[in-house]
Amino acid sequence: MENVKKFRLDFIDVIRAFAICMMLEGHFIDSLLAPEYRDENNLFYATWHYIRGMTAPVFFTVSGFIFTYLLIKEQNPAKMGWNHVRVQKGVRRGINLIIIAYLLRANIFNLFTPGYTDMNVRRVDVLHCIGLSLLFLIAFYLLTYRRKNRLRMSIMLLGTTFVAFFFEPIYSHLTYEYLPMALANYFTKENGSVFTIFPWFGYASLGGFMGFLFYKNRENPHLYRNMIIWYILLGVILITFPYWMGKIADTLQIHSLQLIAHGDYLIKRIGNVLLFFALFMILRHVITSPTLQKIGQNTLSIYVIHYIILYGSFTGMGLYRYFHDQLTPWQAIIGAILFVIVTILITFLYMRKEALIDEKIDFIKAKIYQFLRRIGAIFVKQKS
Repeated sequence: MENVKKFRLDFIDVIRAFAICMMLEGHFIDSLLAPEYRDENNLFYATWHYIRGMTAPVFFTVSGFIFTYLLIKEQNPAKMGWNHVRVQKGVRRGINLIIIAYLLRANIFNLFTPGYTDMNVRRVDVLHCIGLSLLFLIAFYLLTYRRKNRLRMSIMLLGTTFVAFFFEPIYSHLTYEYLPMALANYFTKENGSVFTIFPWFGYASLGGFMGFLFYKNRENPHLYRNMIIWYILLGVILITFPYWMGKIADTLQIHSLQLIAHGDYLIKRIGNVLLFFALFMILRHVITSPTLQKIGQNTLSIYVIHYIILYGSFTGMGLYRYFHDQLTPWQAIIGAILFVIVTILITFLYMRKEALIDEKIDFIKAKIYQFLRRIGAIFVKQKS
């Protein structure tokens, strides 16, 4: 049997490392490459564009995988439900991700503009959805943890994935005008949101189901062999989904099936994700770089730093402001490589000083808290 901890480090972290690097170069090129070079008929651009589309699905799937695997790994009967350490950490993590996501879209200079409303802050992005996805996974766990076998949770996870992806062409046309914009942005892209919780939670629930299967079969000596075979078979089936589902829909003349067949990109992405996982499982004994593992374990820090450099969080002064849609292909390629390297180096520097930085932040927070307490005490004294 392969060591479970080794599986966690050498397999998942390497996948996350490759995914975060793909995201860095993808955001850089997509933001700065001049429009005249975005030609889908160009083999190189079309290939890059297709591969870039795998980044977010992989992130959501891995996030669901890791969280669910660690969640169901806990066997202490005295610490189940709300007392589960992973539940408490997960709630804090999910809320923190959502808060960080809103802060990254904020511009402090807009605070001093009278009557200005920054619509960009209200838009939902990948961190919002990942944070909310973690909270949903916790909800699934809390609804099912009292049962001795966790089959019901796995059914809920797989069922959610099925509904989120196969019916996306149908529910994506729904309007949410009756909801406040800040809430509606989690369900529709009409107001500029980049991601919406559905269908993207489907990838997290898929990852949760995969994590459940890995944990259930963790003692199987042929775990990886079996999973690789199944992932490759299912991956090929799902990538060719539009062809055979279209044939079935046209033969049966069922309009809803035709809609599902034509809204194929999400289902094809599941196939891509499964093949991506299969590839890294095959290479798990080959790609064992500690540096890659370290990158994979610090994706949030990398994401935040890249967002500040590229999009100018808090100040509005990022690369996007000065070079948006201006670079040639070679400038974009060289710039993307440098961007990835610089962002990771800054992240590693931050990690080395993280304890000191956290200490300074805690000191500032304590001072602010003391100041607010004094203001409150003065206010109460004056009122009395």
